[in-house]
Amino acid sequence: MSTITLIGTRLAEPGQEFVYEGEASACEGCPYRNQCLNLTEGIKYEVTDVRSGAQTLPCGVHDDGVTAVEVEPTTVTANVSARNAYAGSKSKLEGPCPHVECPSHEFCEPAGADFDEEYQIATIVGDPPHDYCMLDRDLTLVEFAEKKK
Repeated sequence: MSTITLIGTRLAEPGQEFVYEGEASACEGCPYRNQCLNLTEGIKYEVTDVRSGAQTLPCGVHDDGVTAVEVEPTTVTANVSARNAYAGSKSKLEGPCPHVECPSHEFCEPAGADFDEEYQIATIVGDPPHDYCMLDRDLTLVEFAEKKK
């Protein structure tokens, strides 16, 4: 189910994904707070539609202003332990990885997922994009199910 919210005009493209981080200090006193701050912190969302005819409203956070869009929670693609990783099971991220140059780093520390939380695996994607794990972890690339509000 879509939610209508306001986001920066530069982000207002169908398919754009973002993790809602909550209120910024510049939001205090803004007349559009109720329209902007209506998402759940830590959830990854995808813009599904840009509202036609929507105005660009001034914003203290986004220098080009904000506009109305429809968003829906979306999946998070992540690397998890290959052991017992199957669709429908629950899993956690393996932990931080200092190897930012690794092609799998964005999946070992994915936006929209926390290390101390358990997630349901929606689908198994397959092998991670790296040739070998520099931390000697046996990993599988999966999609976590969408987190609900």
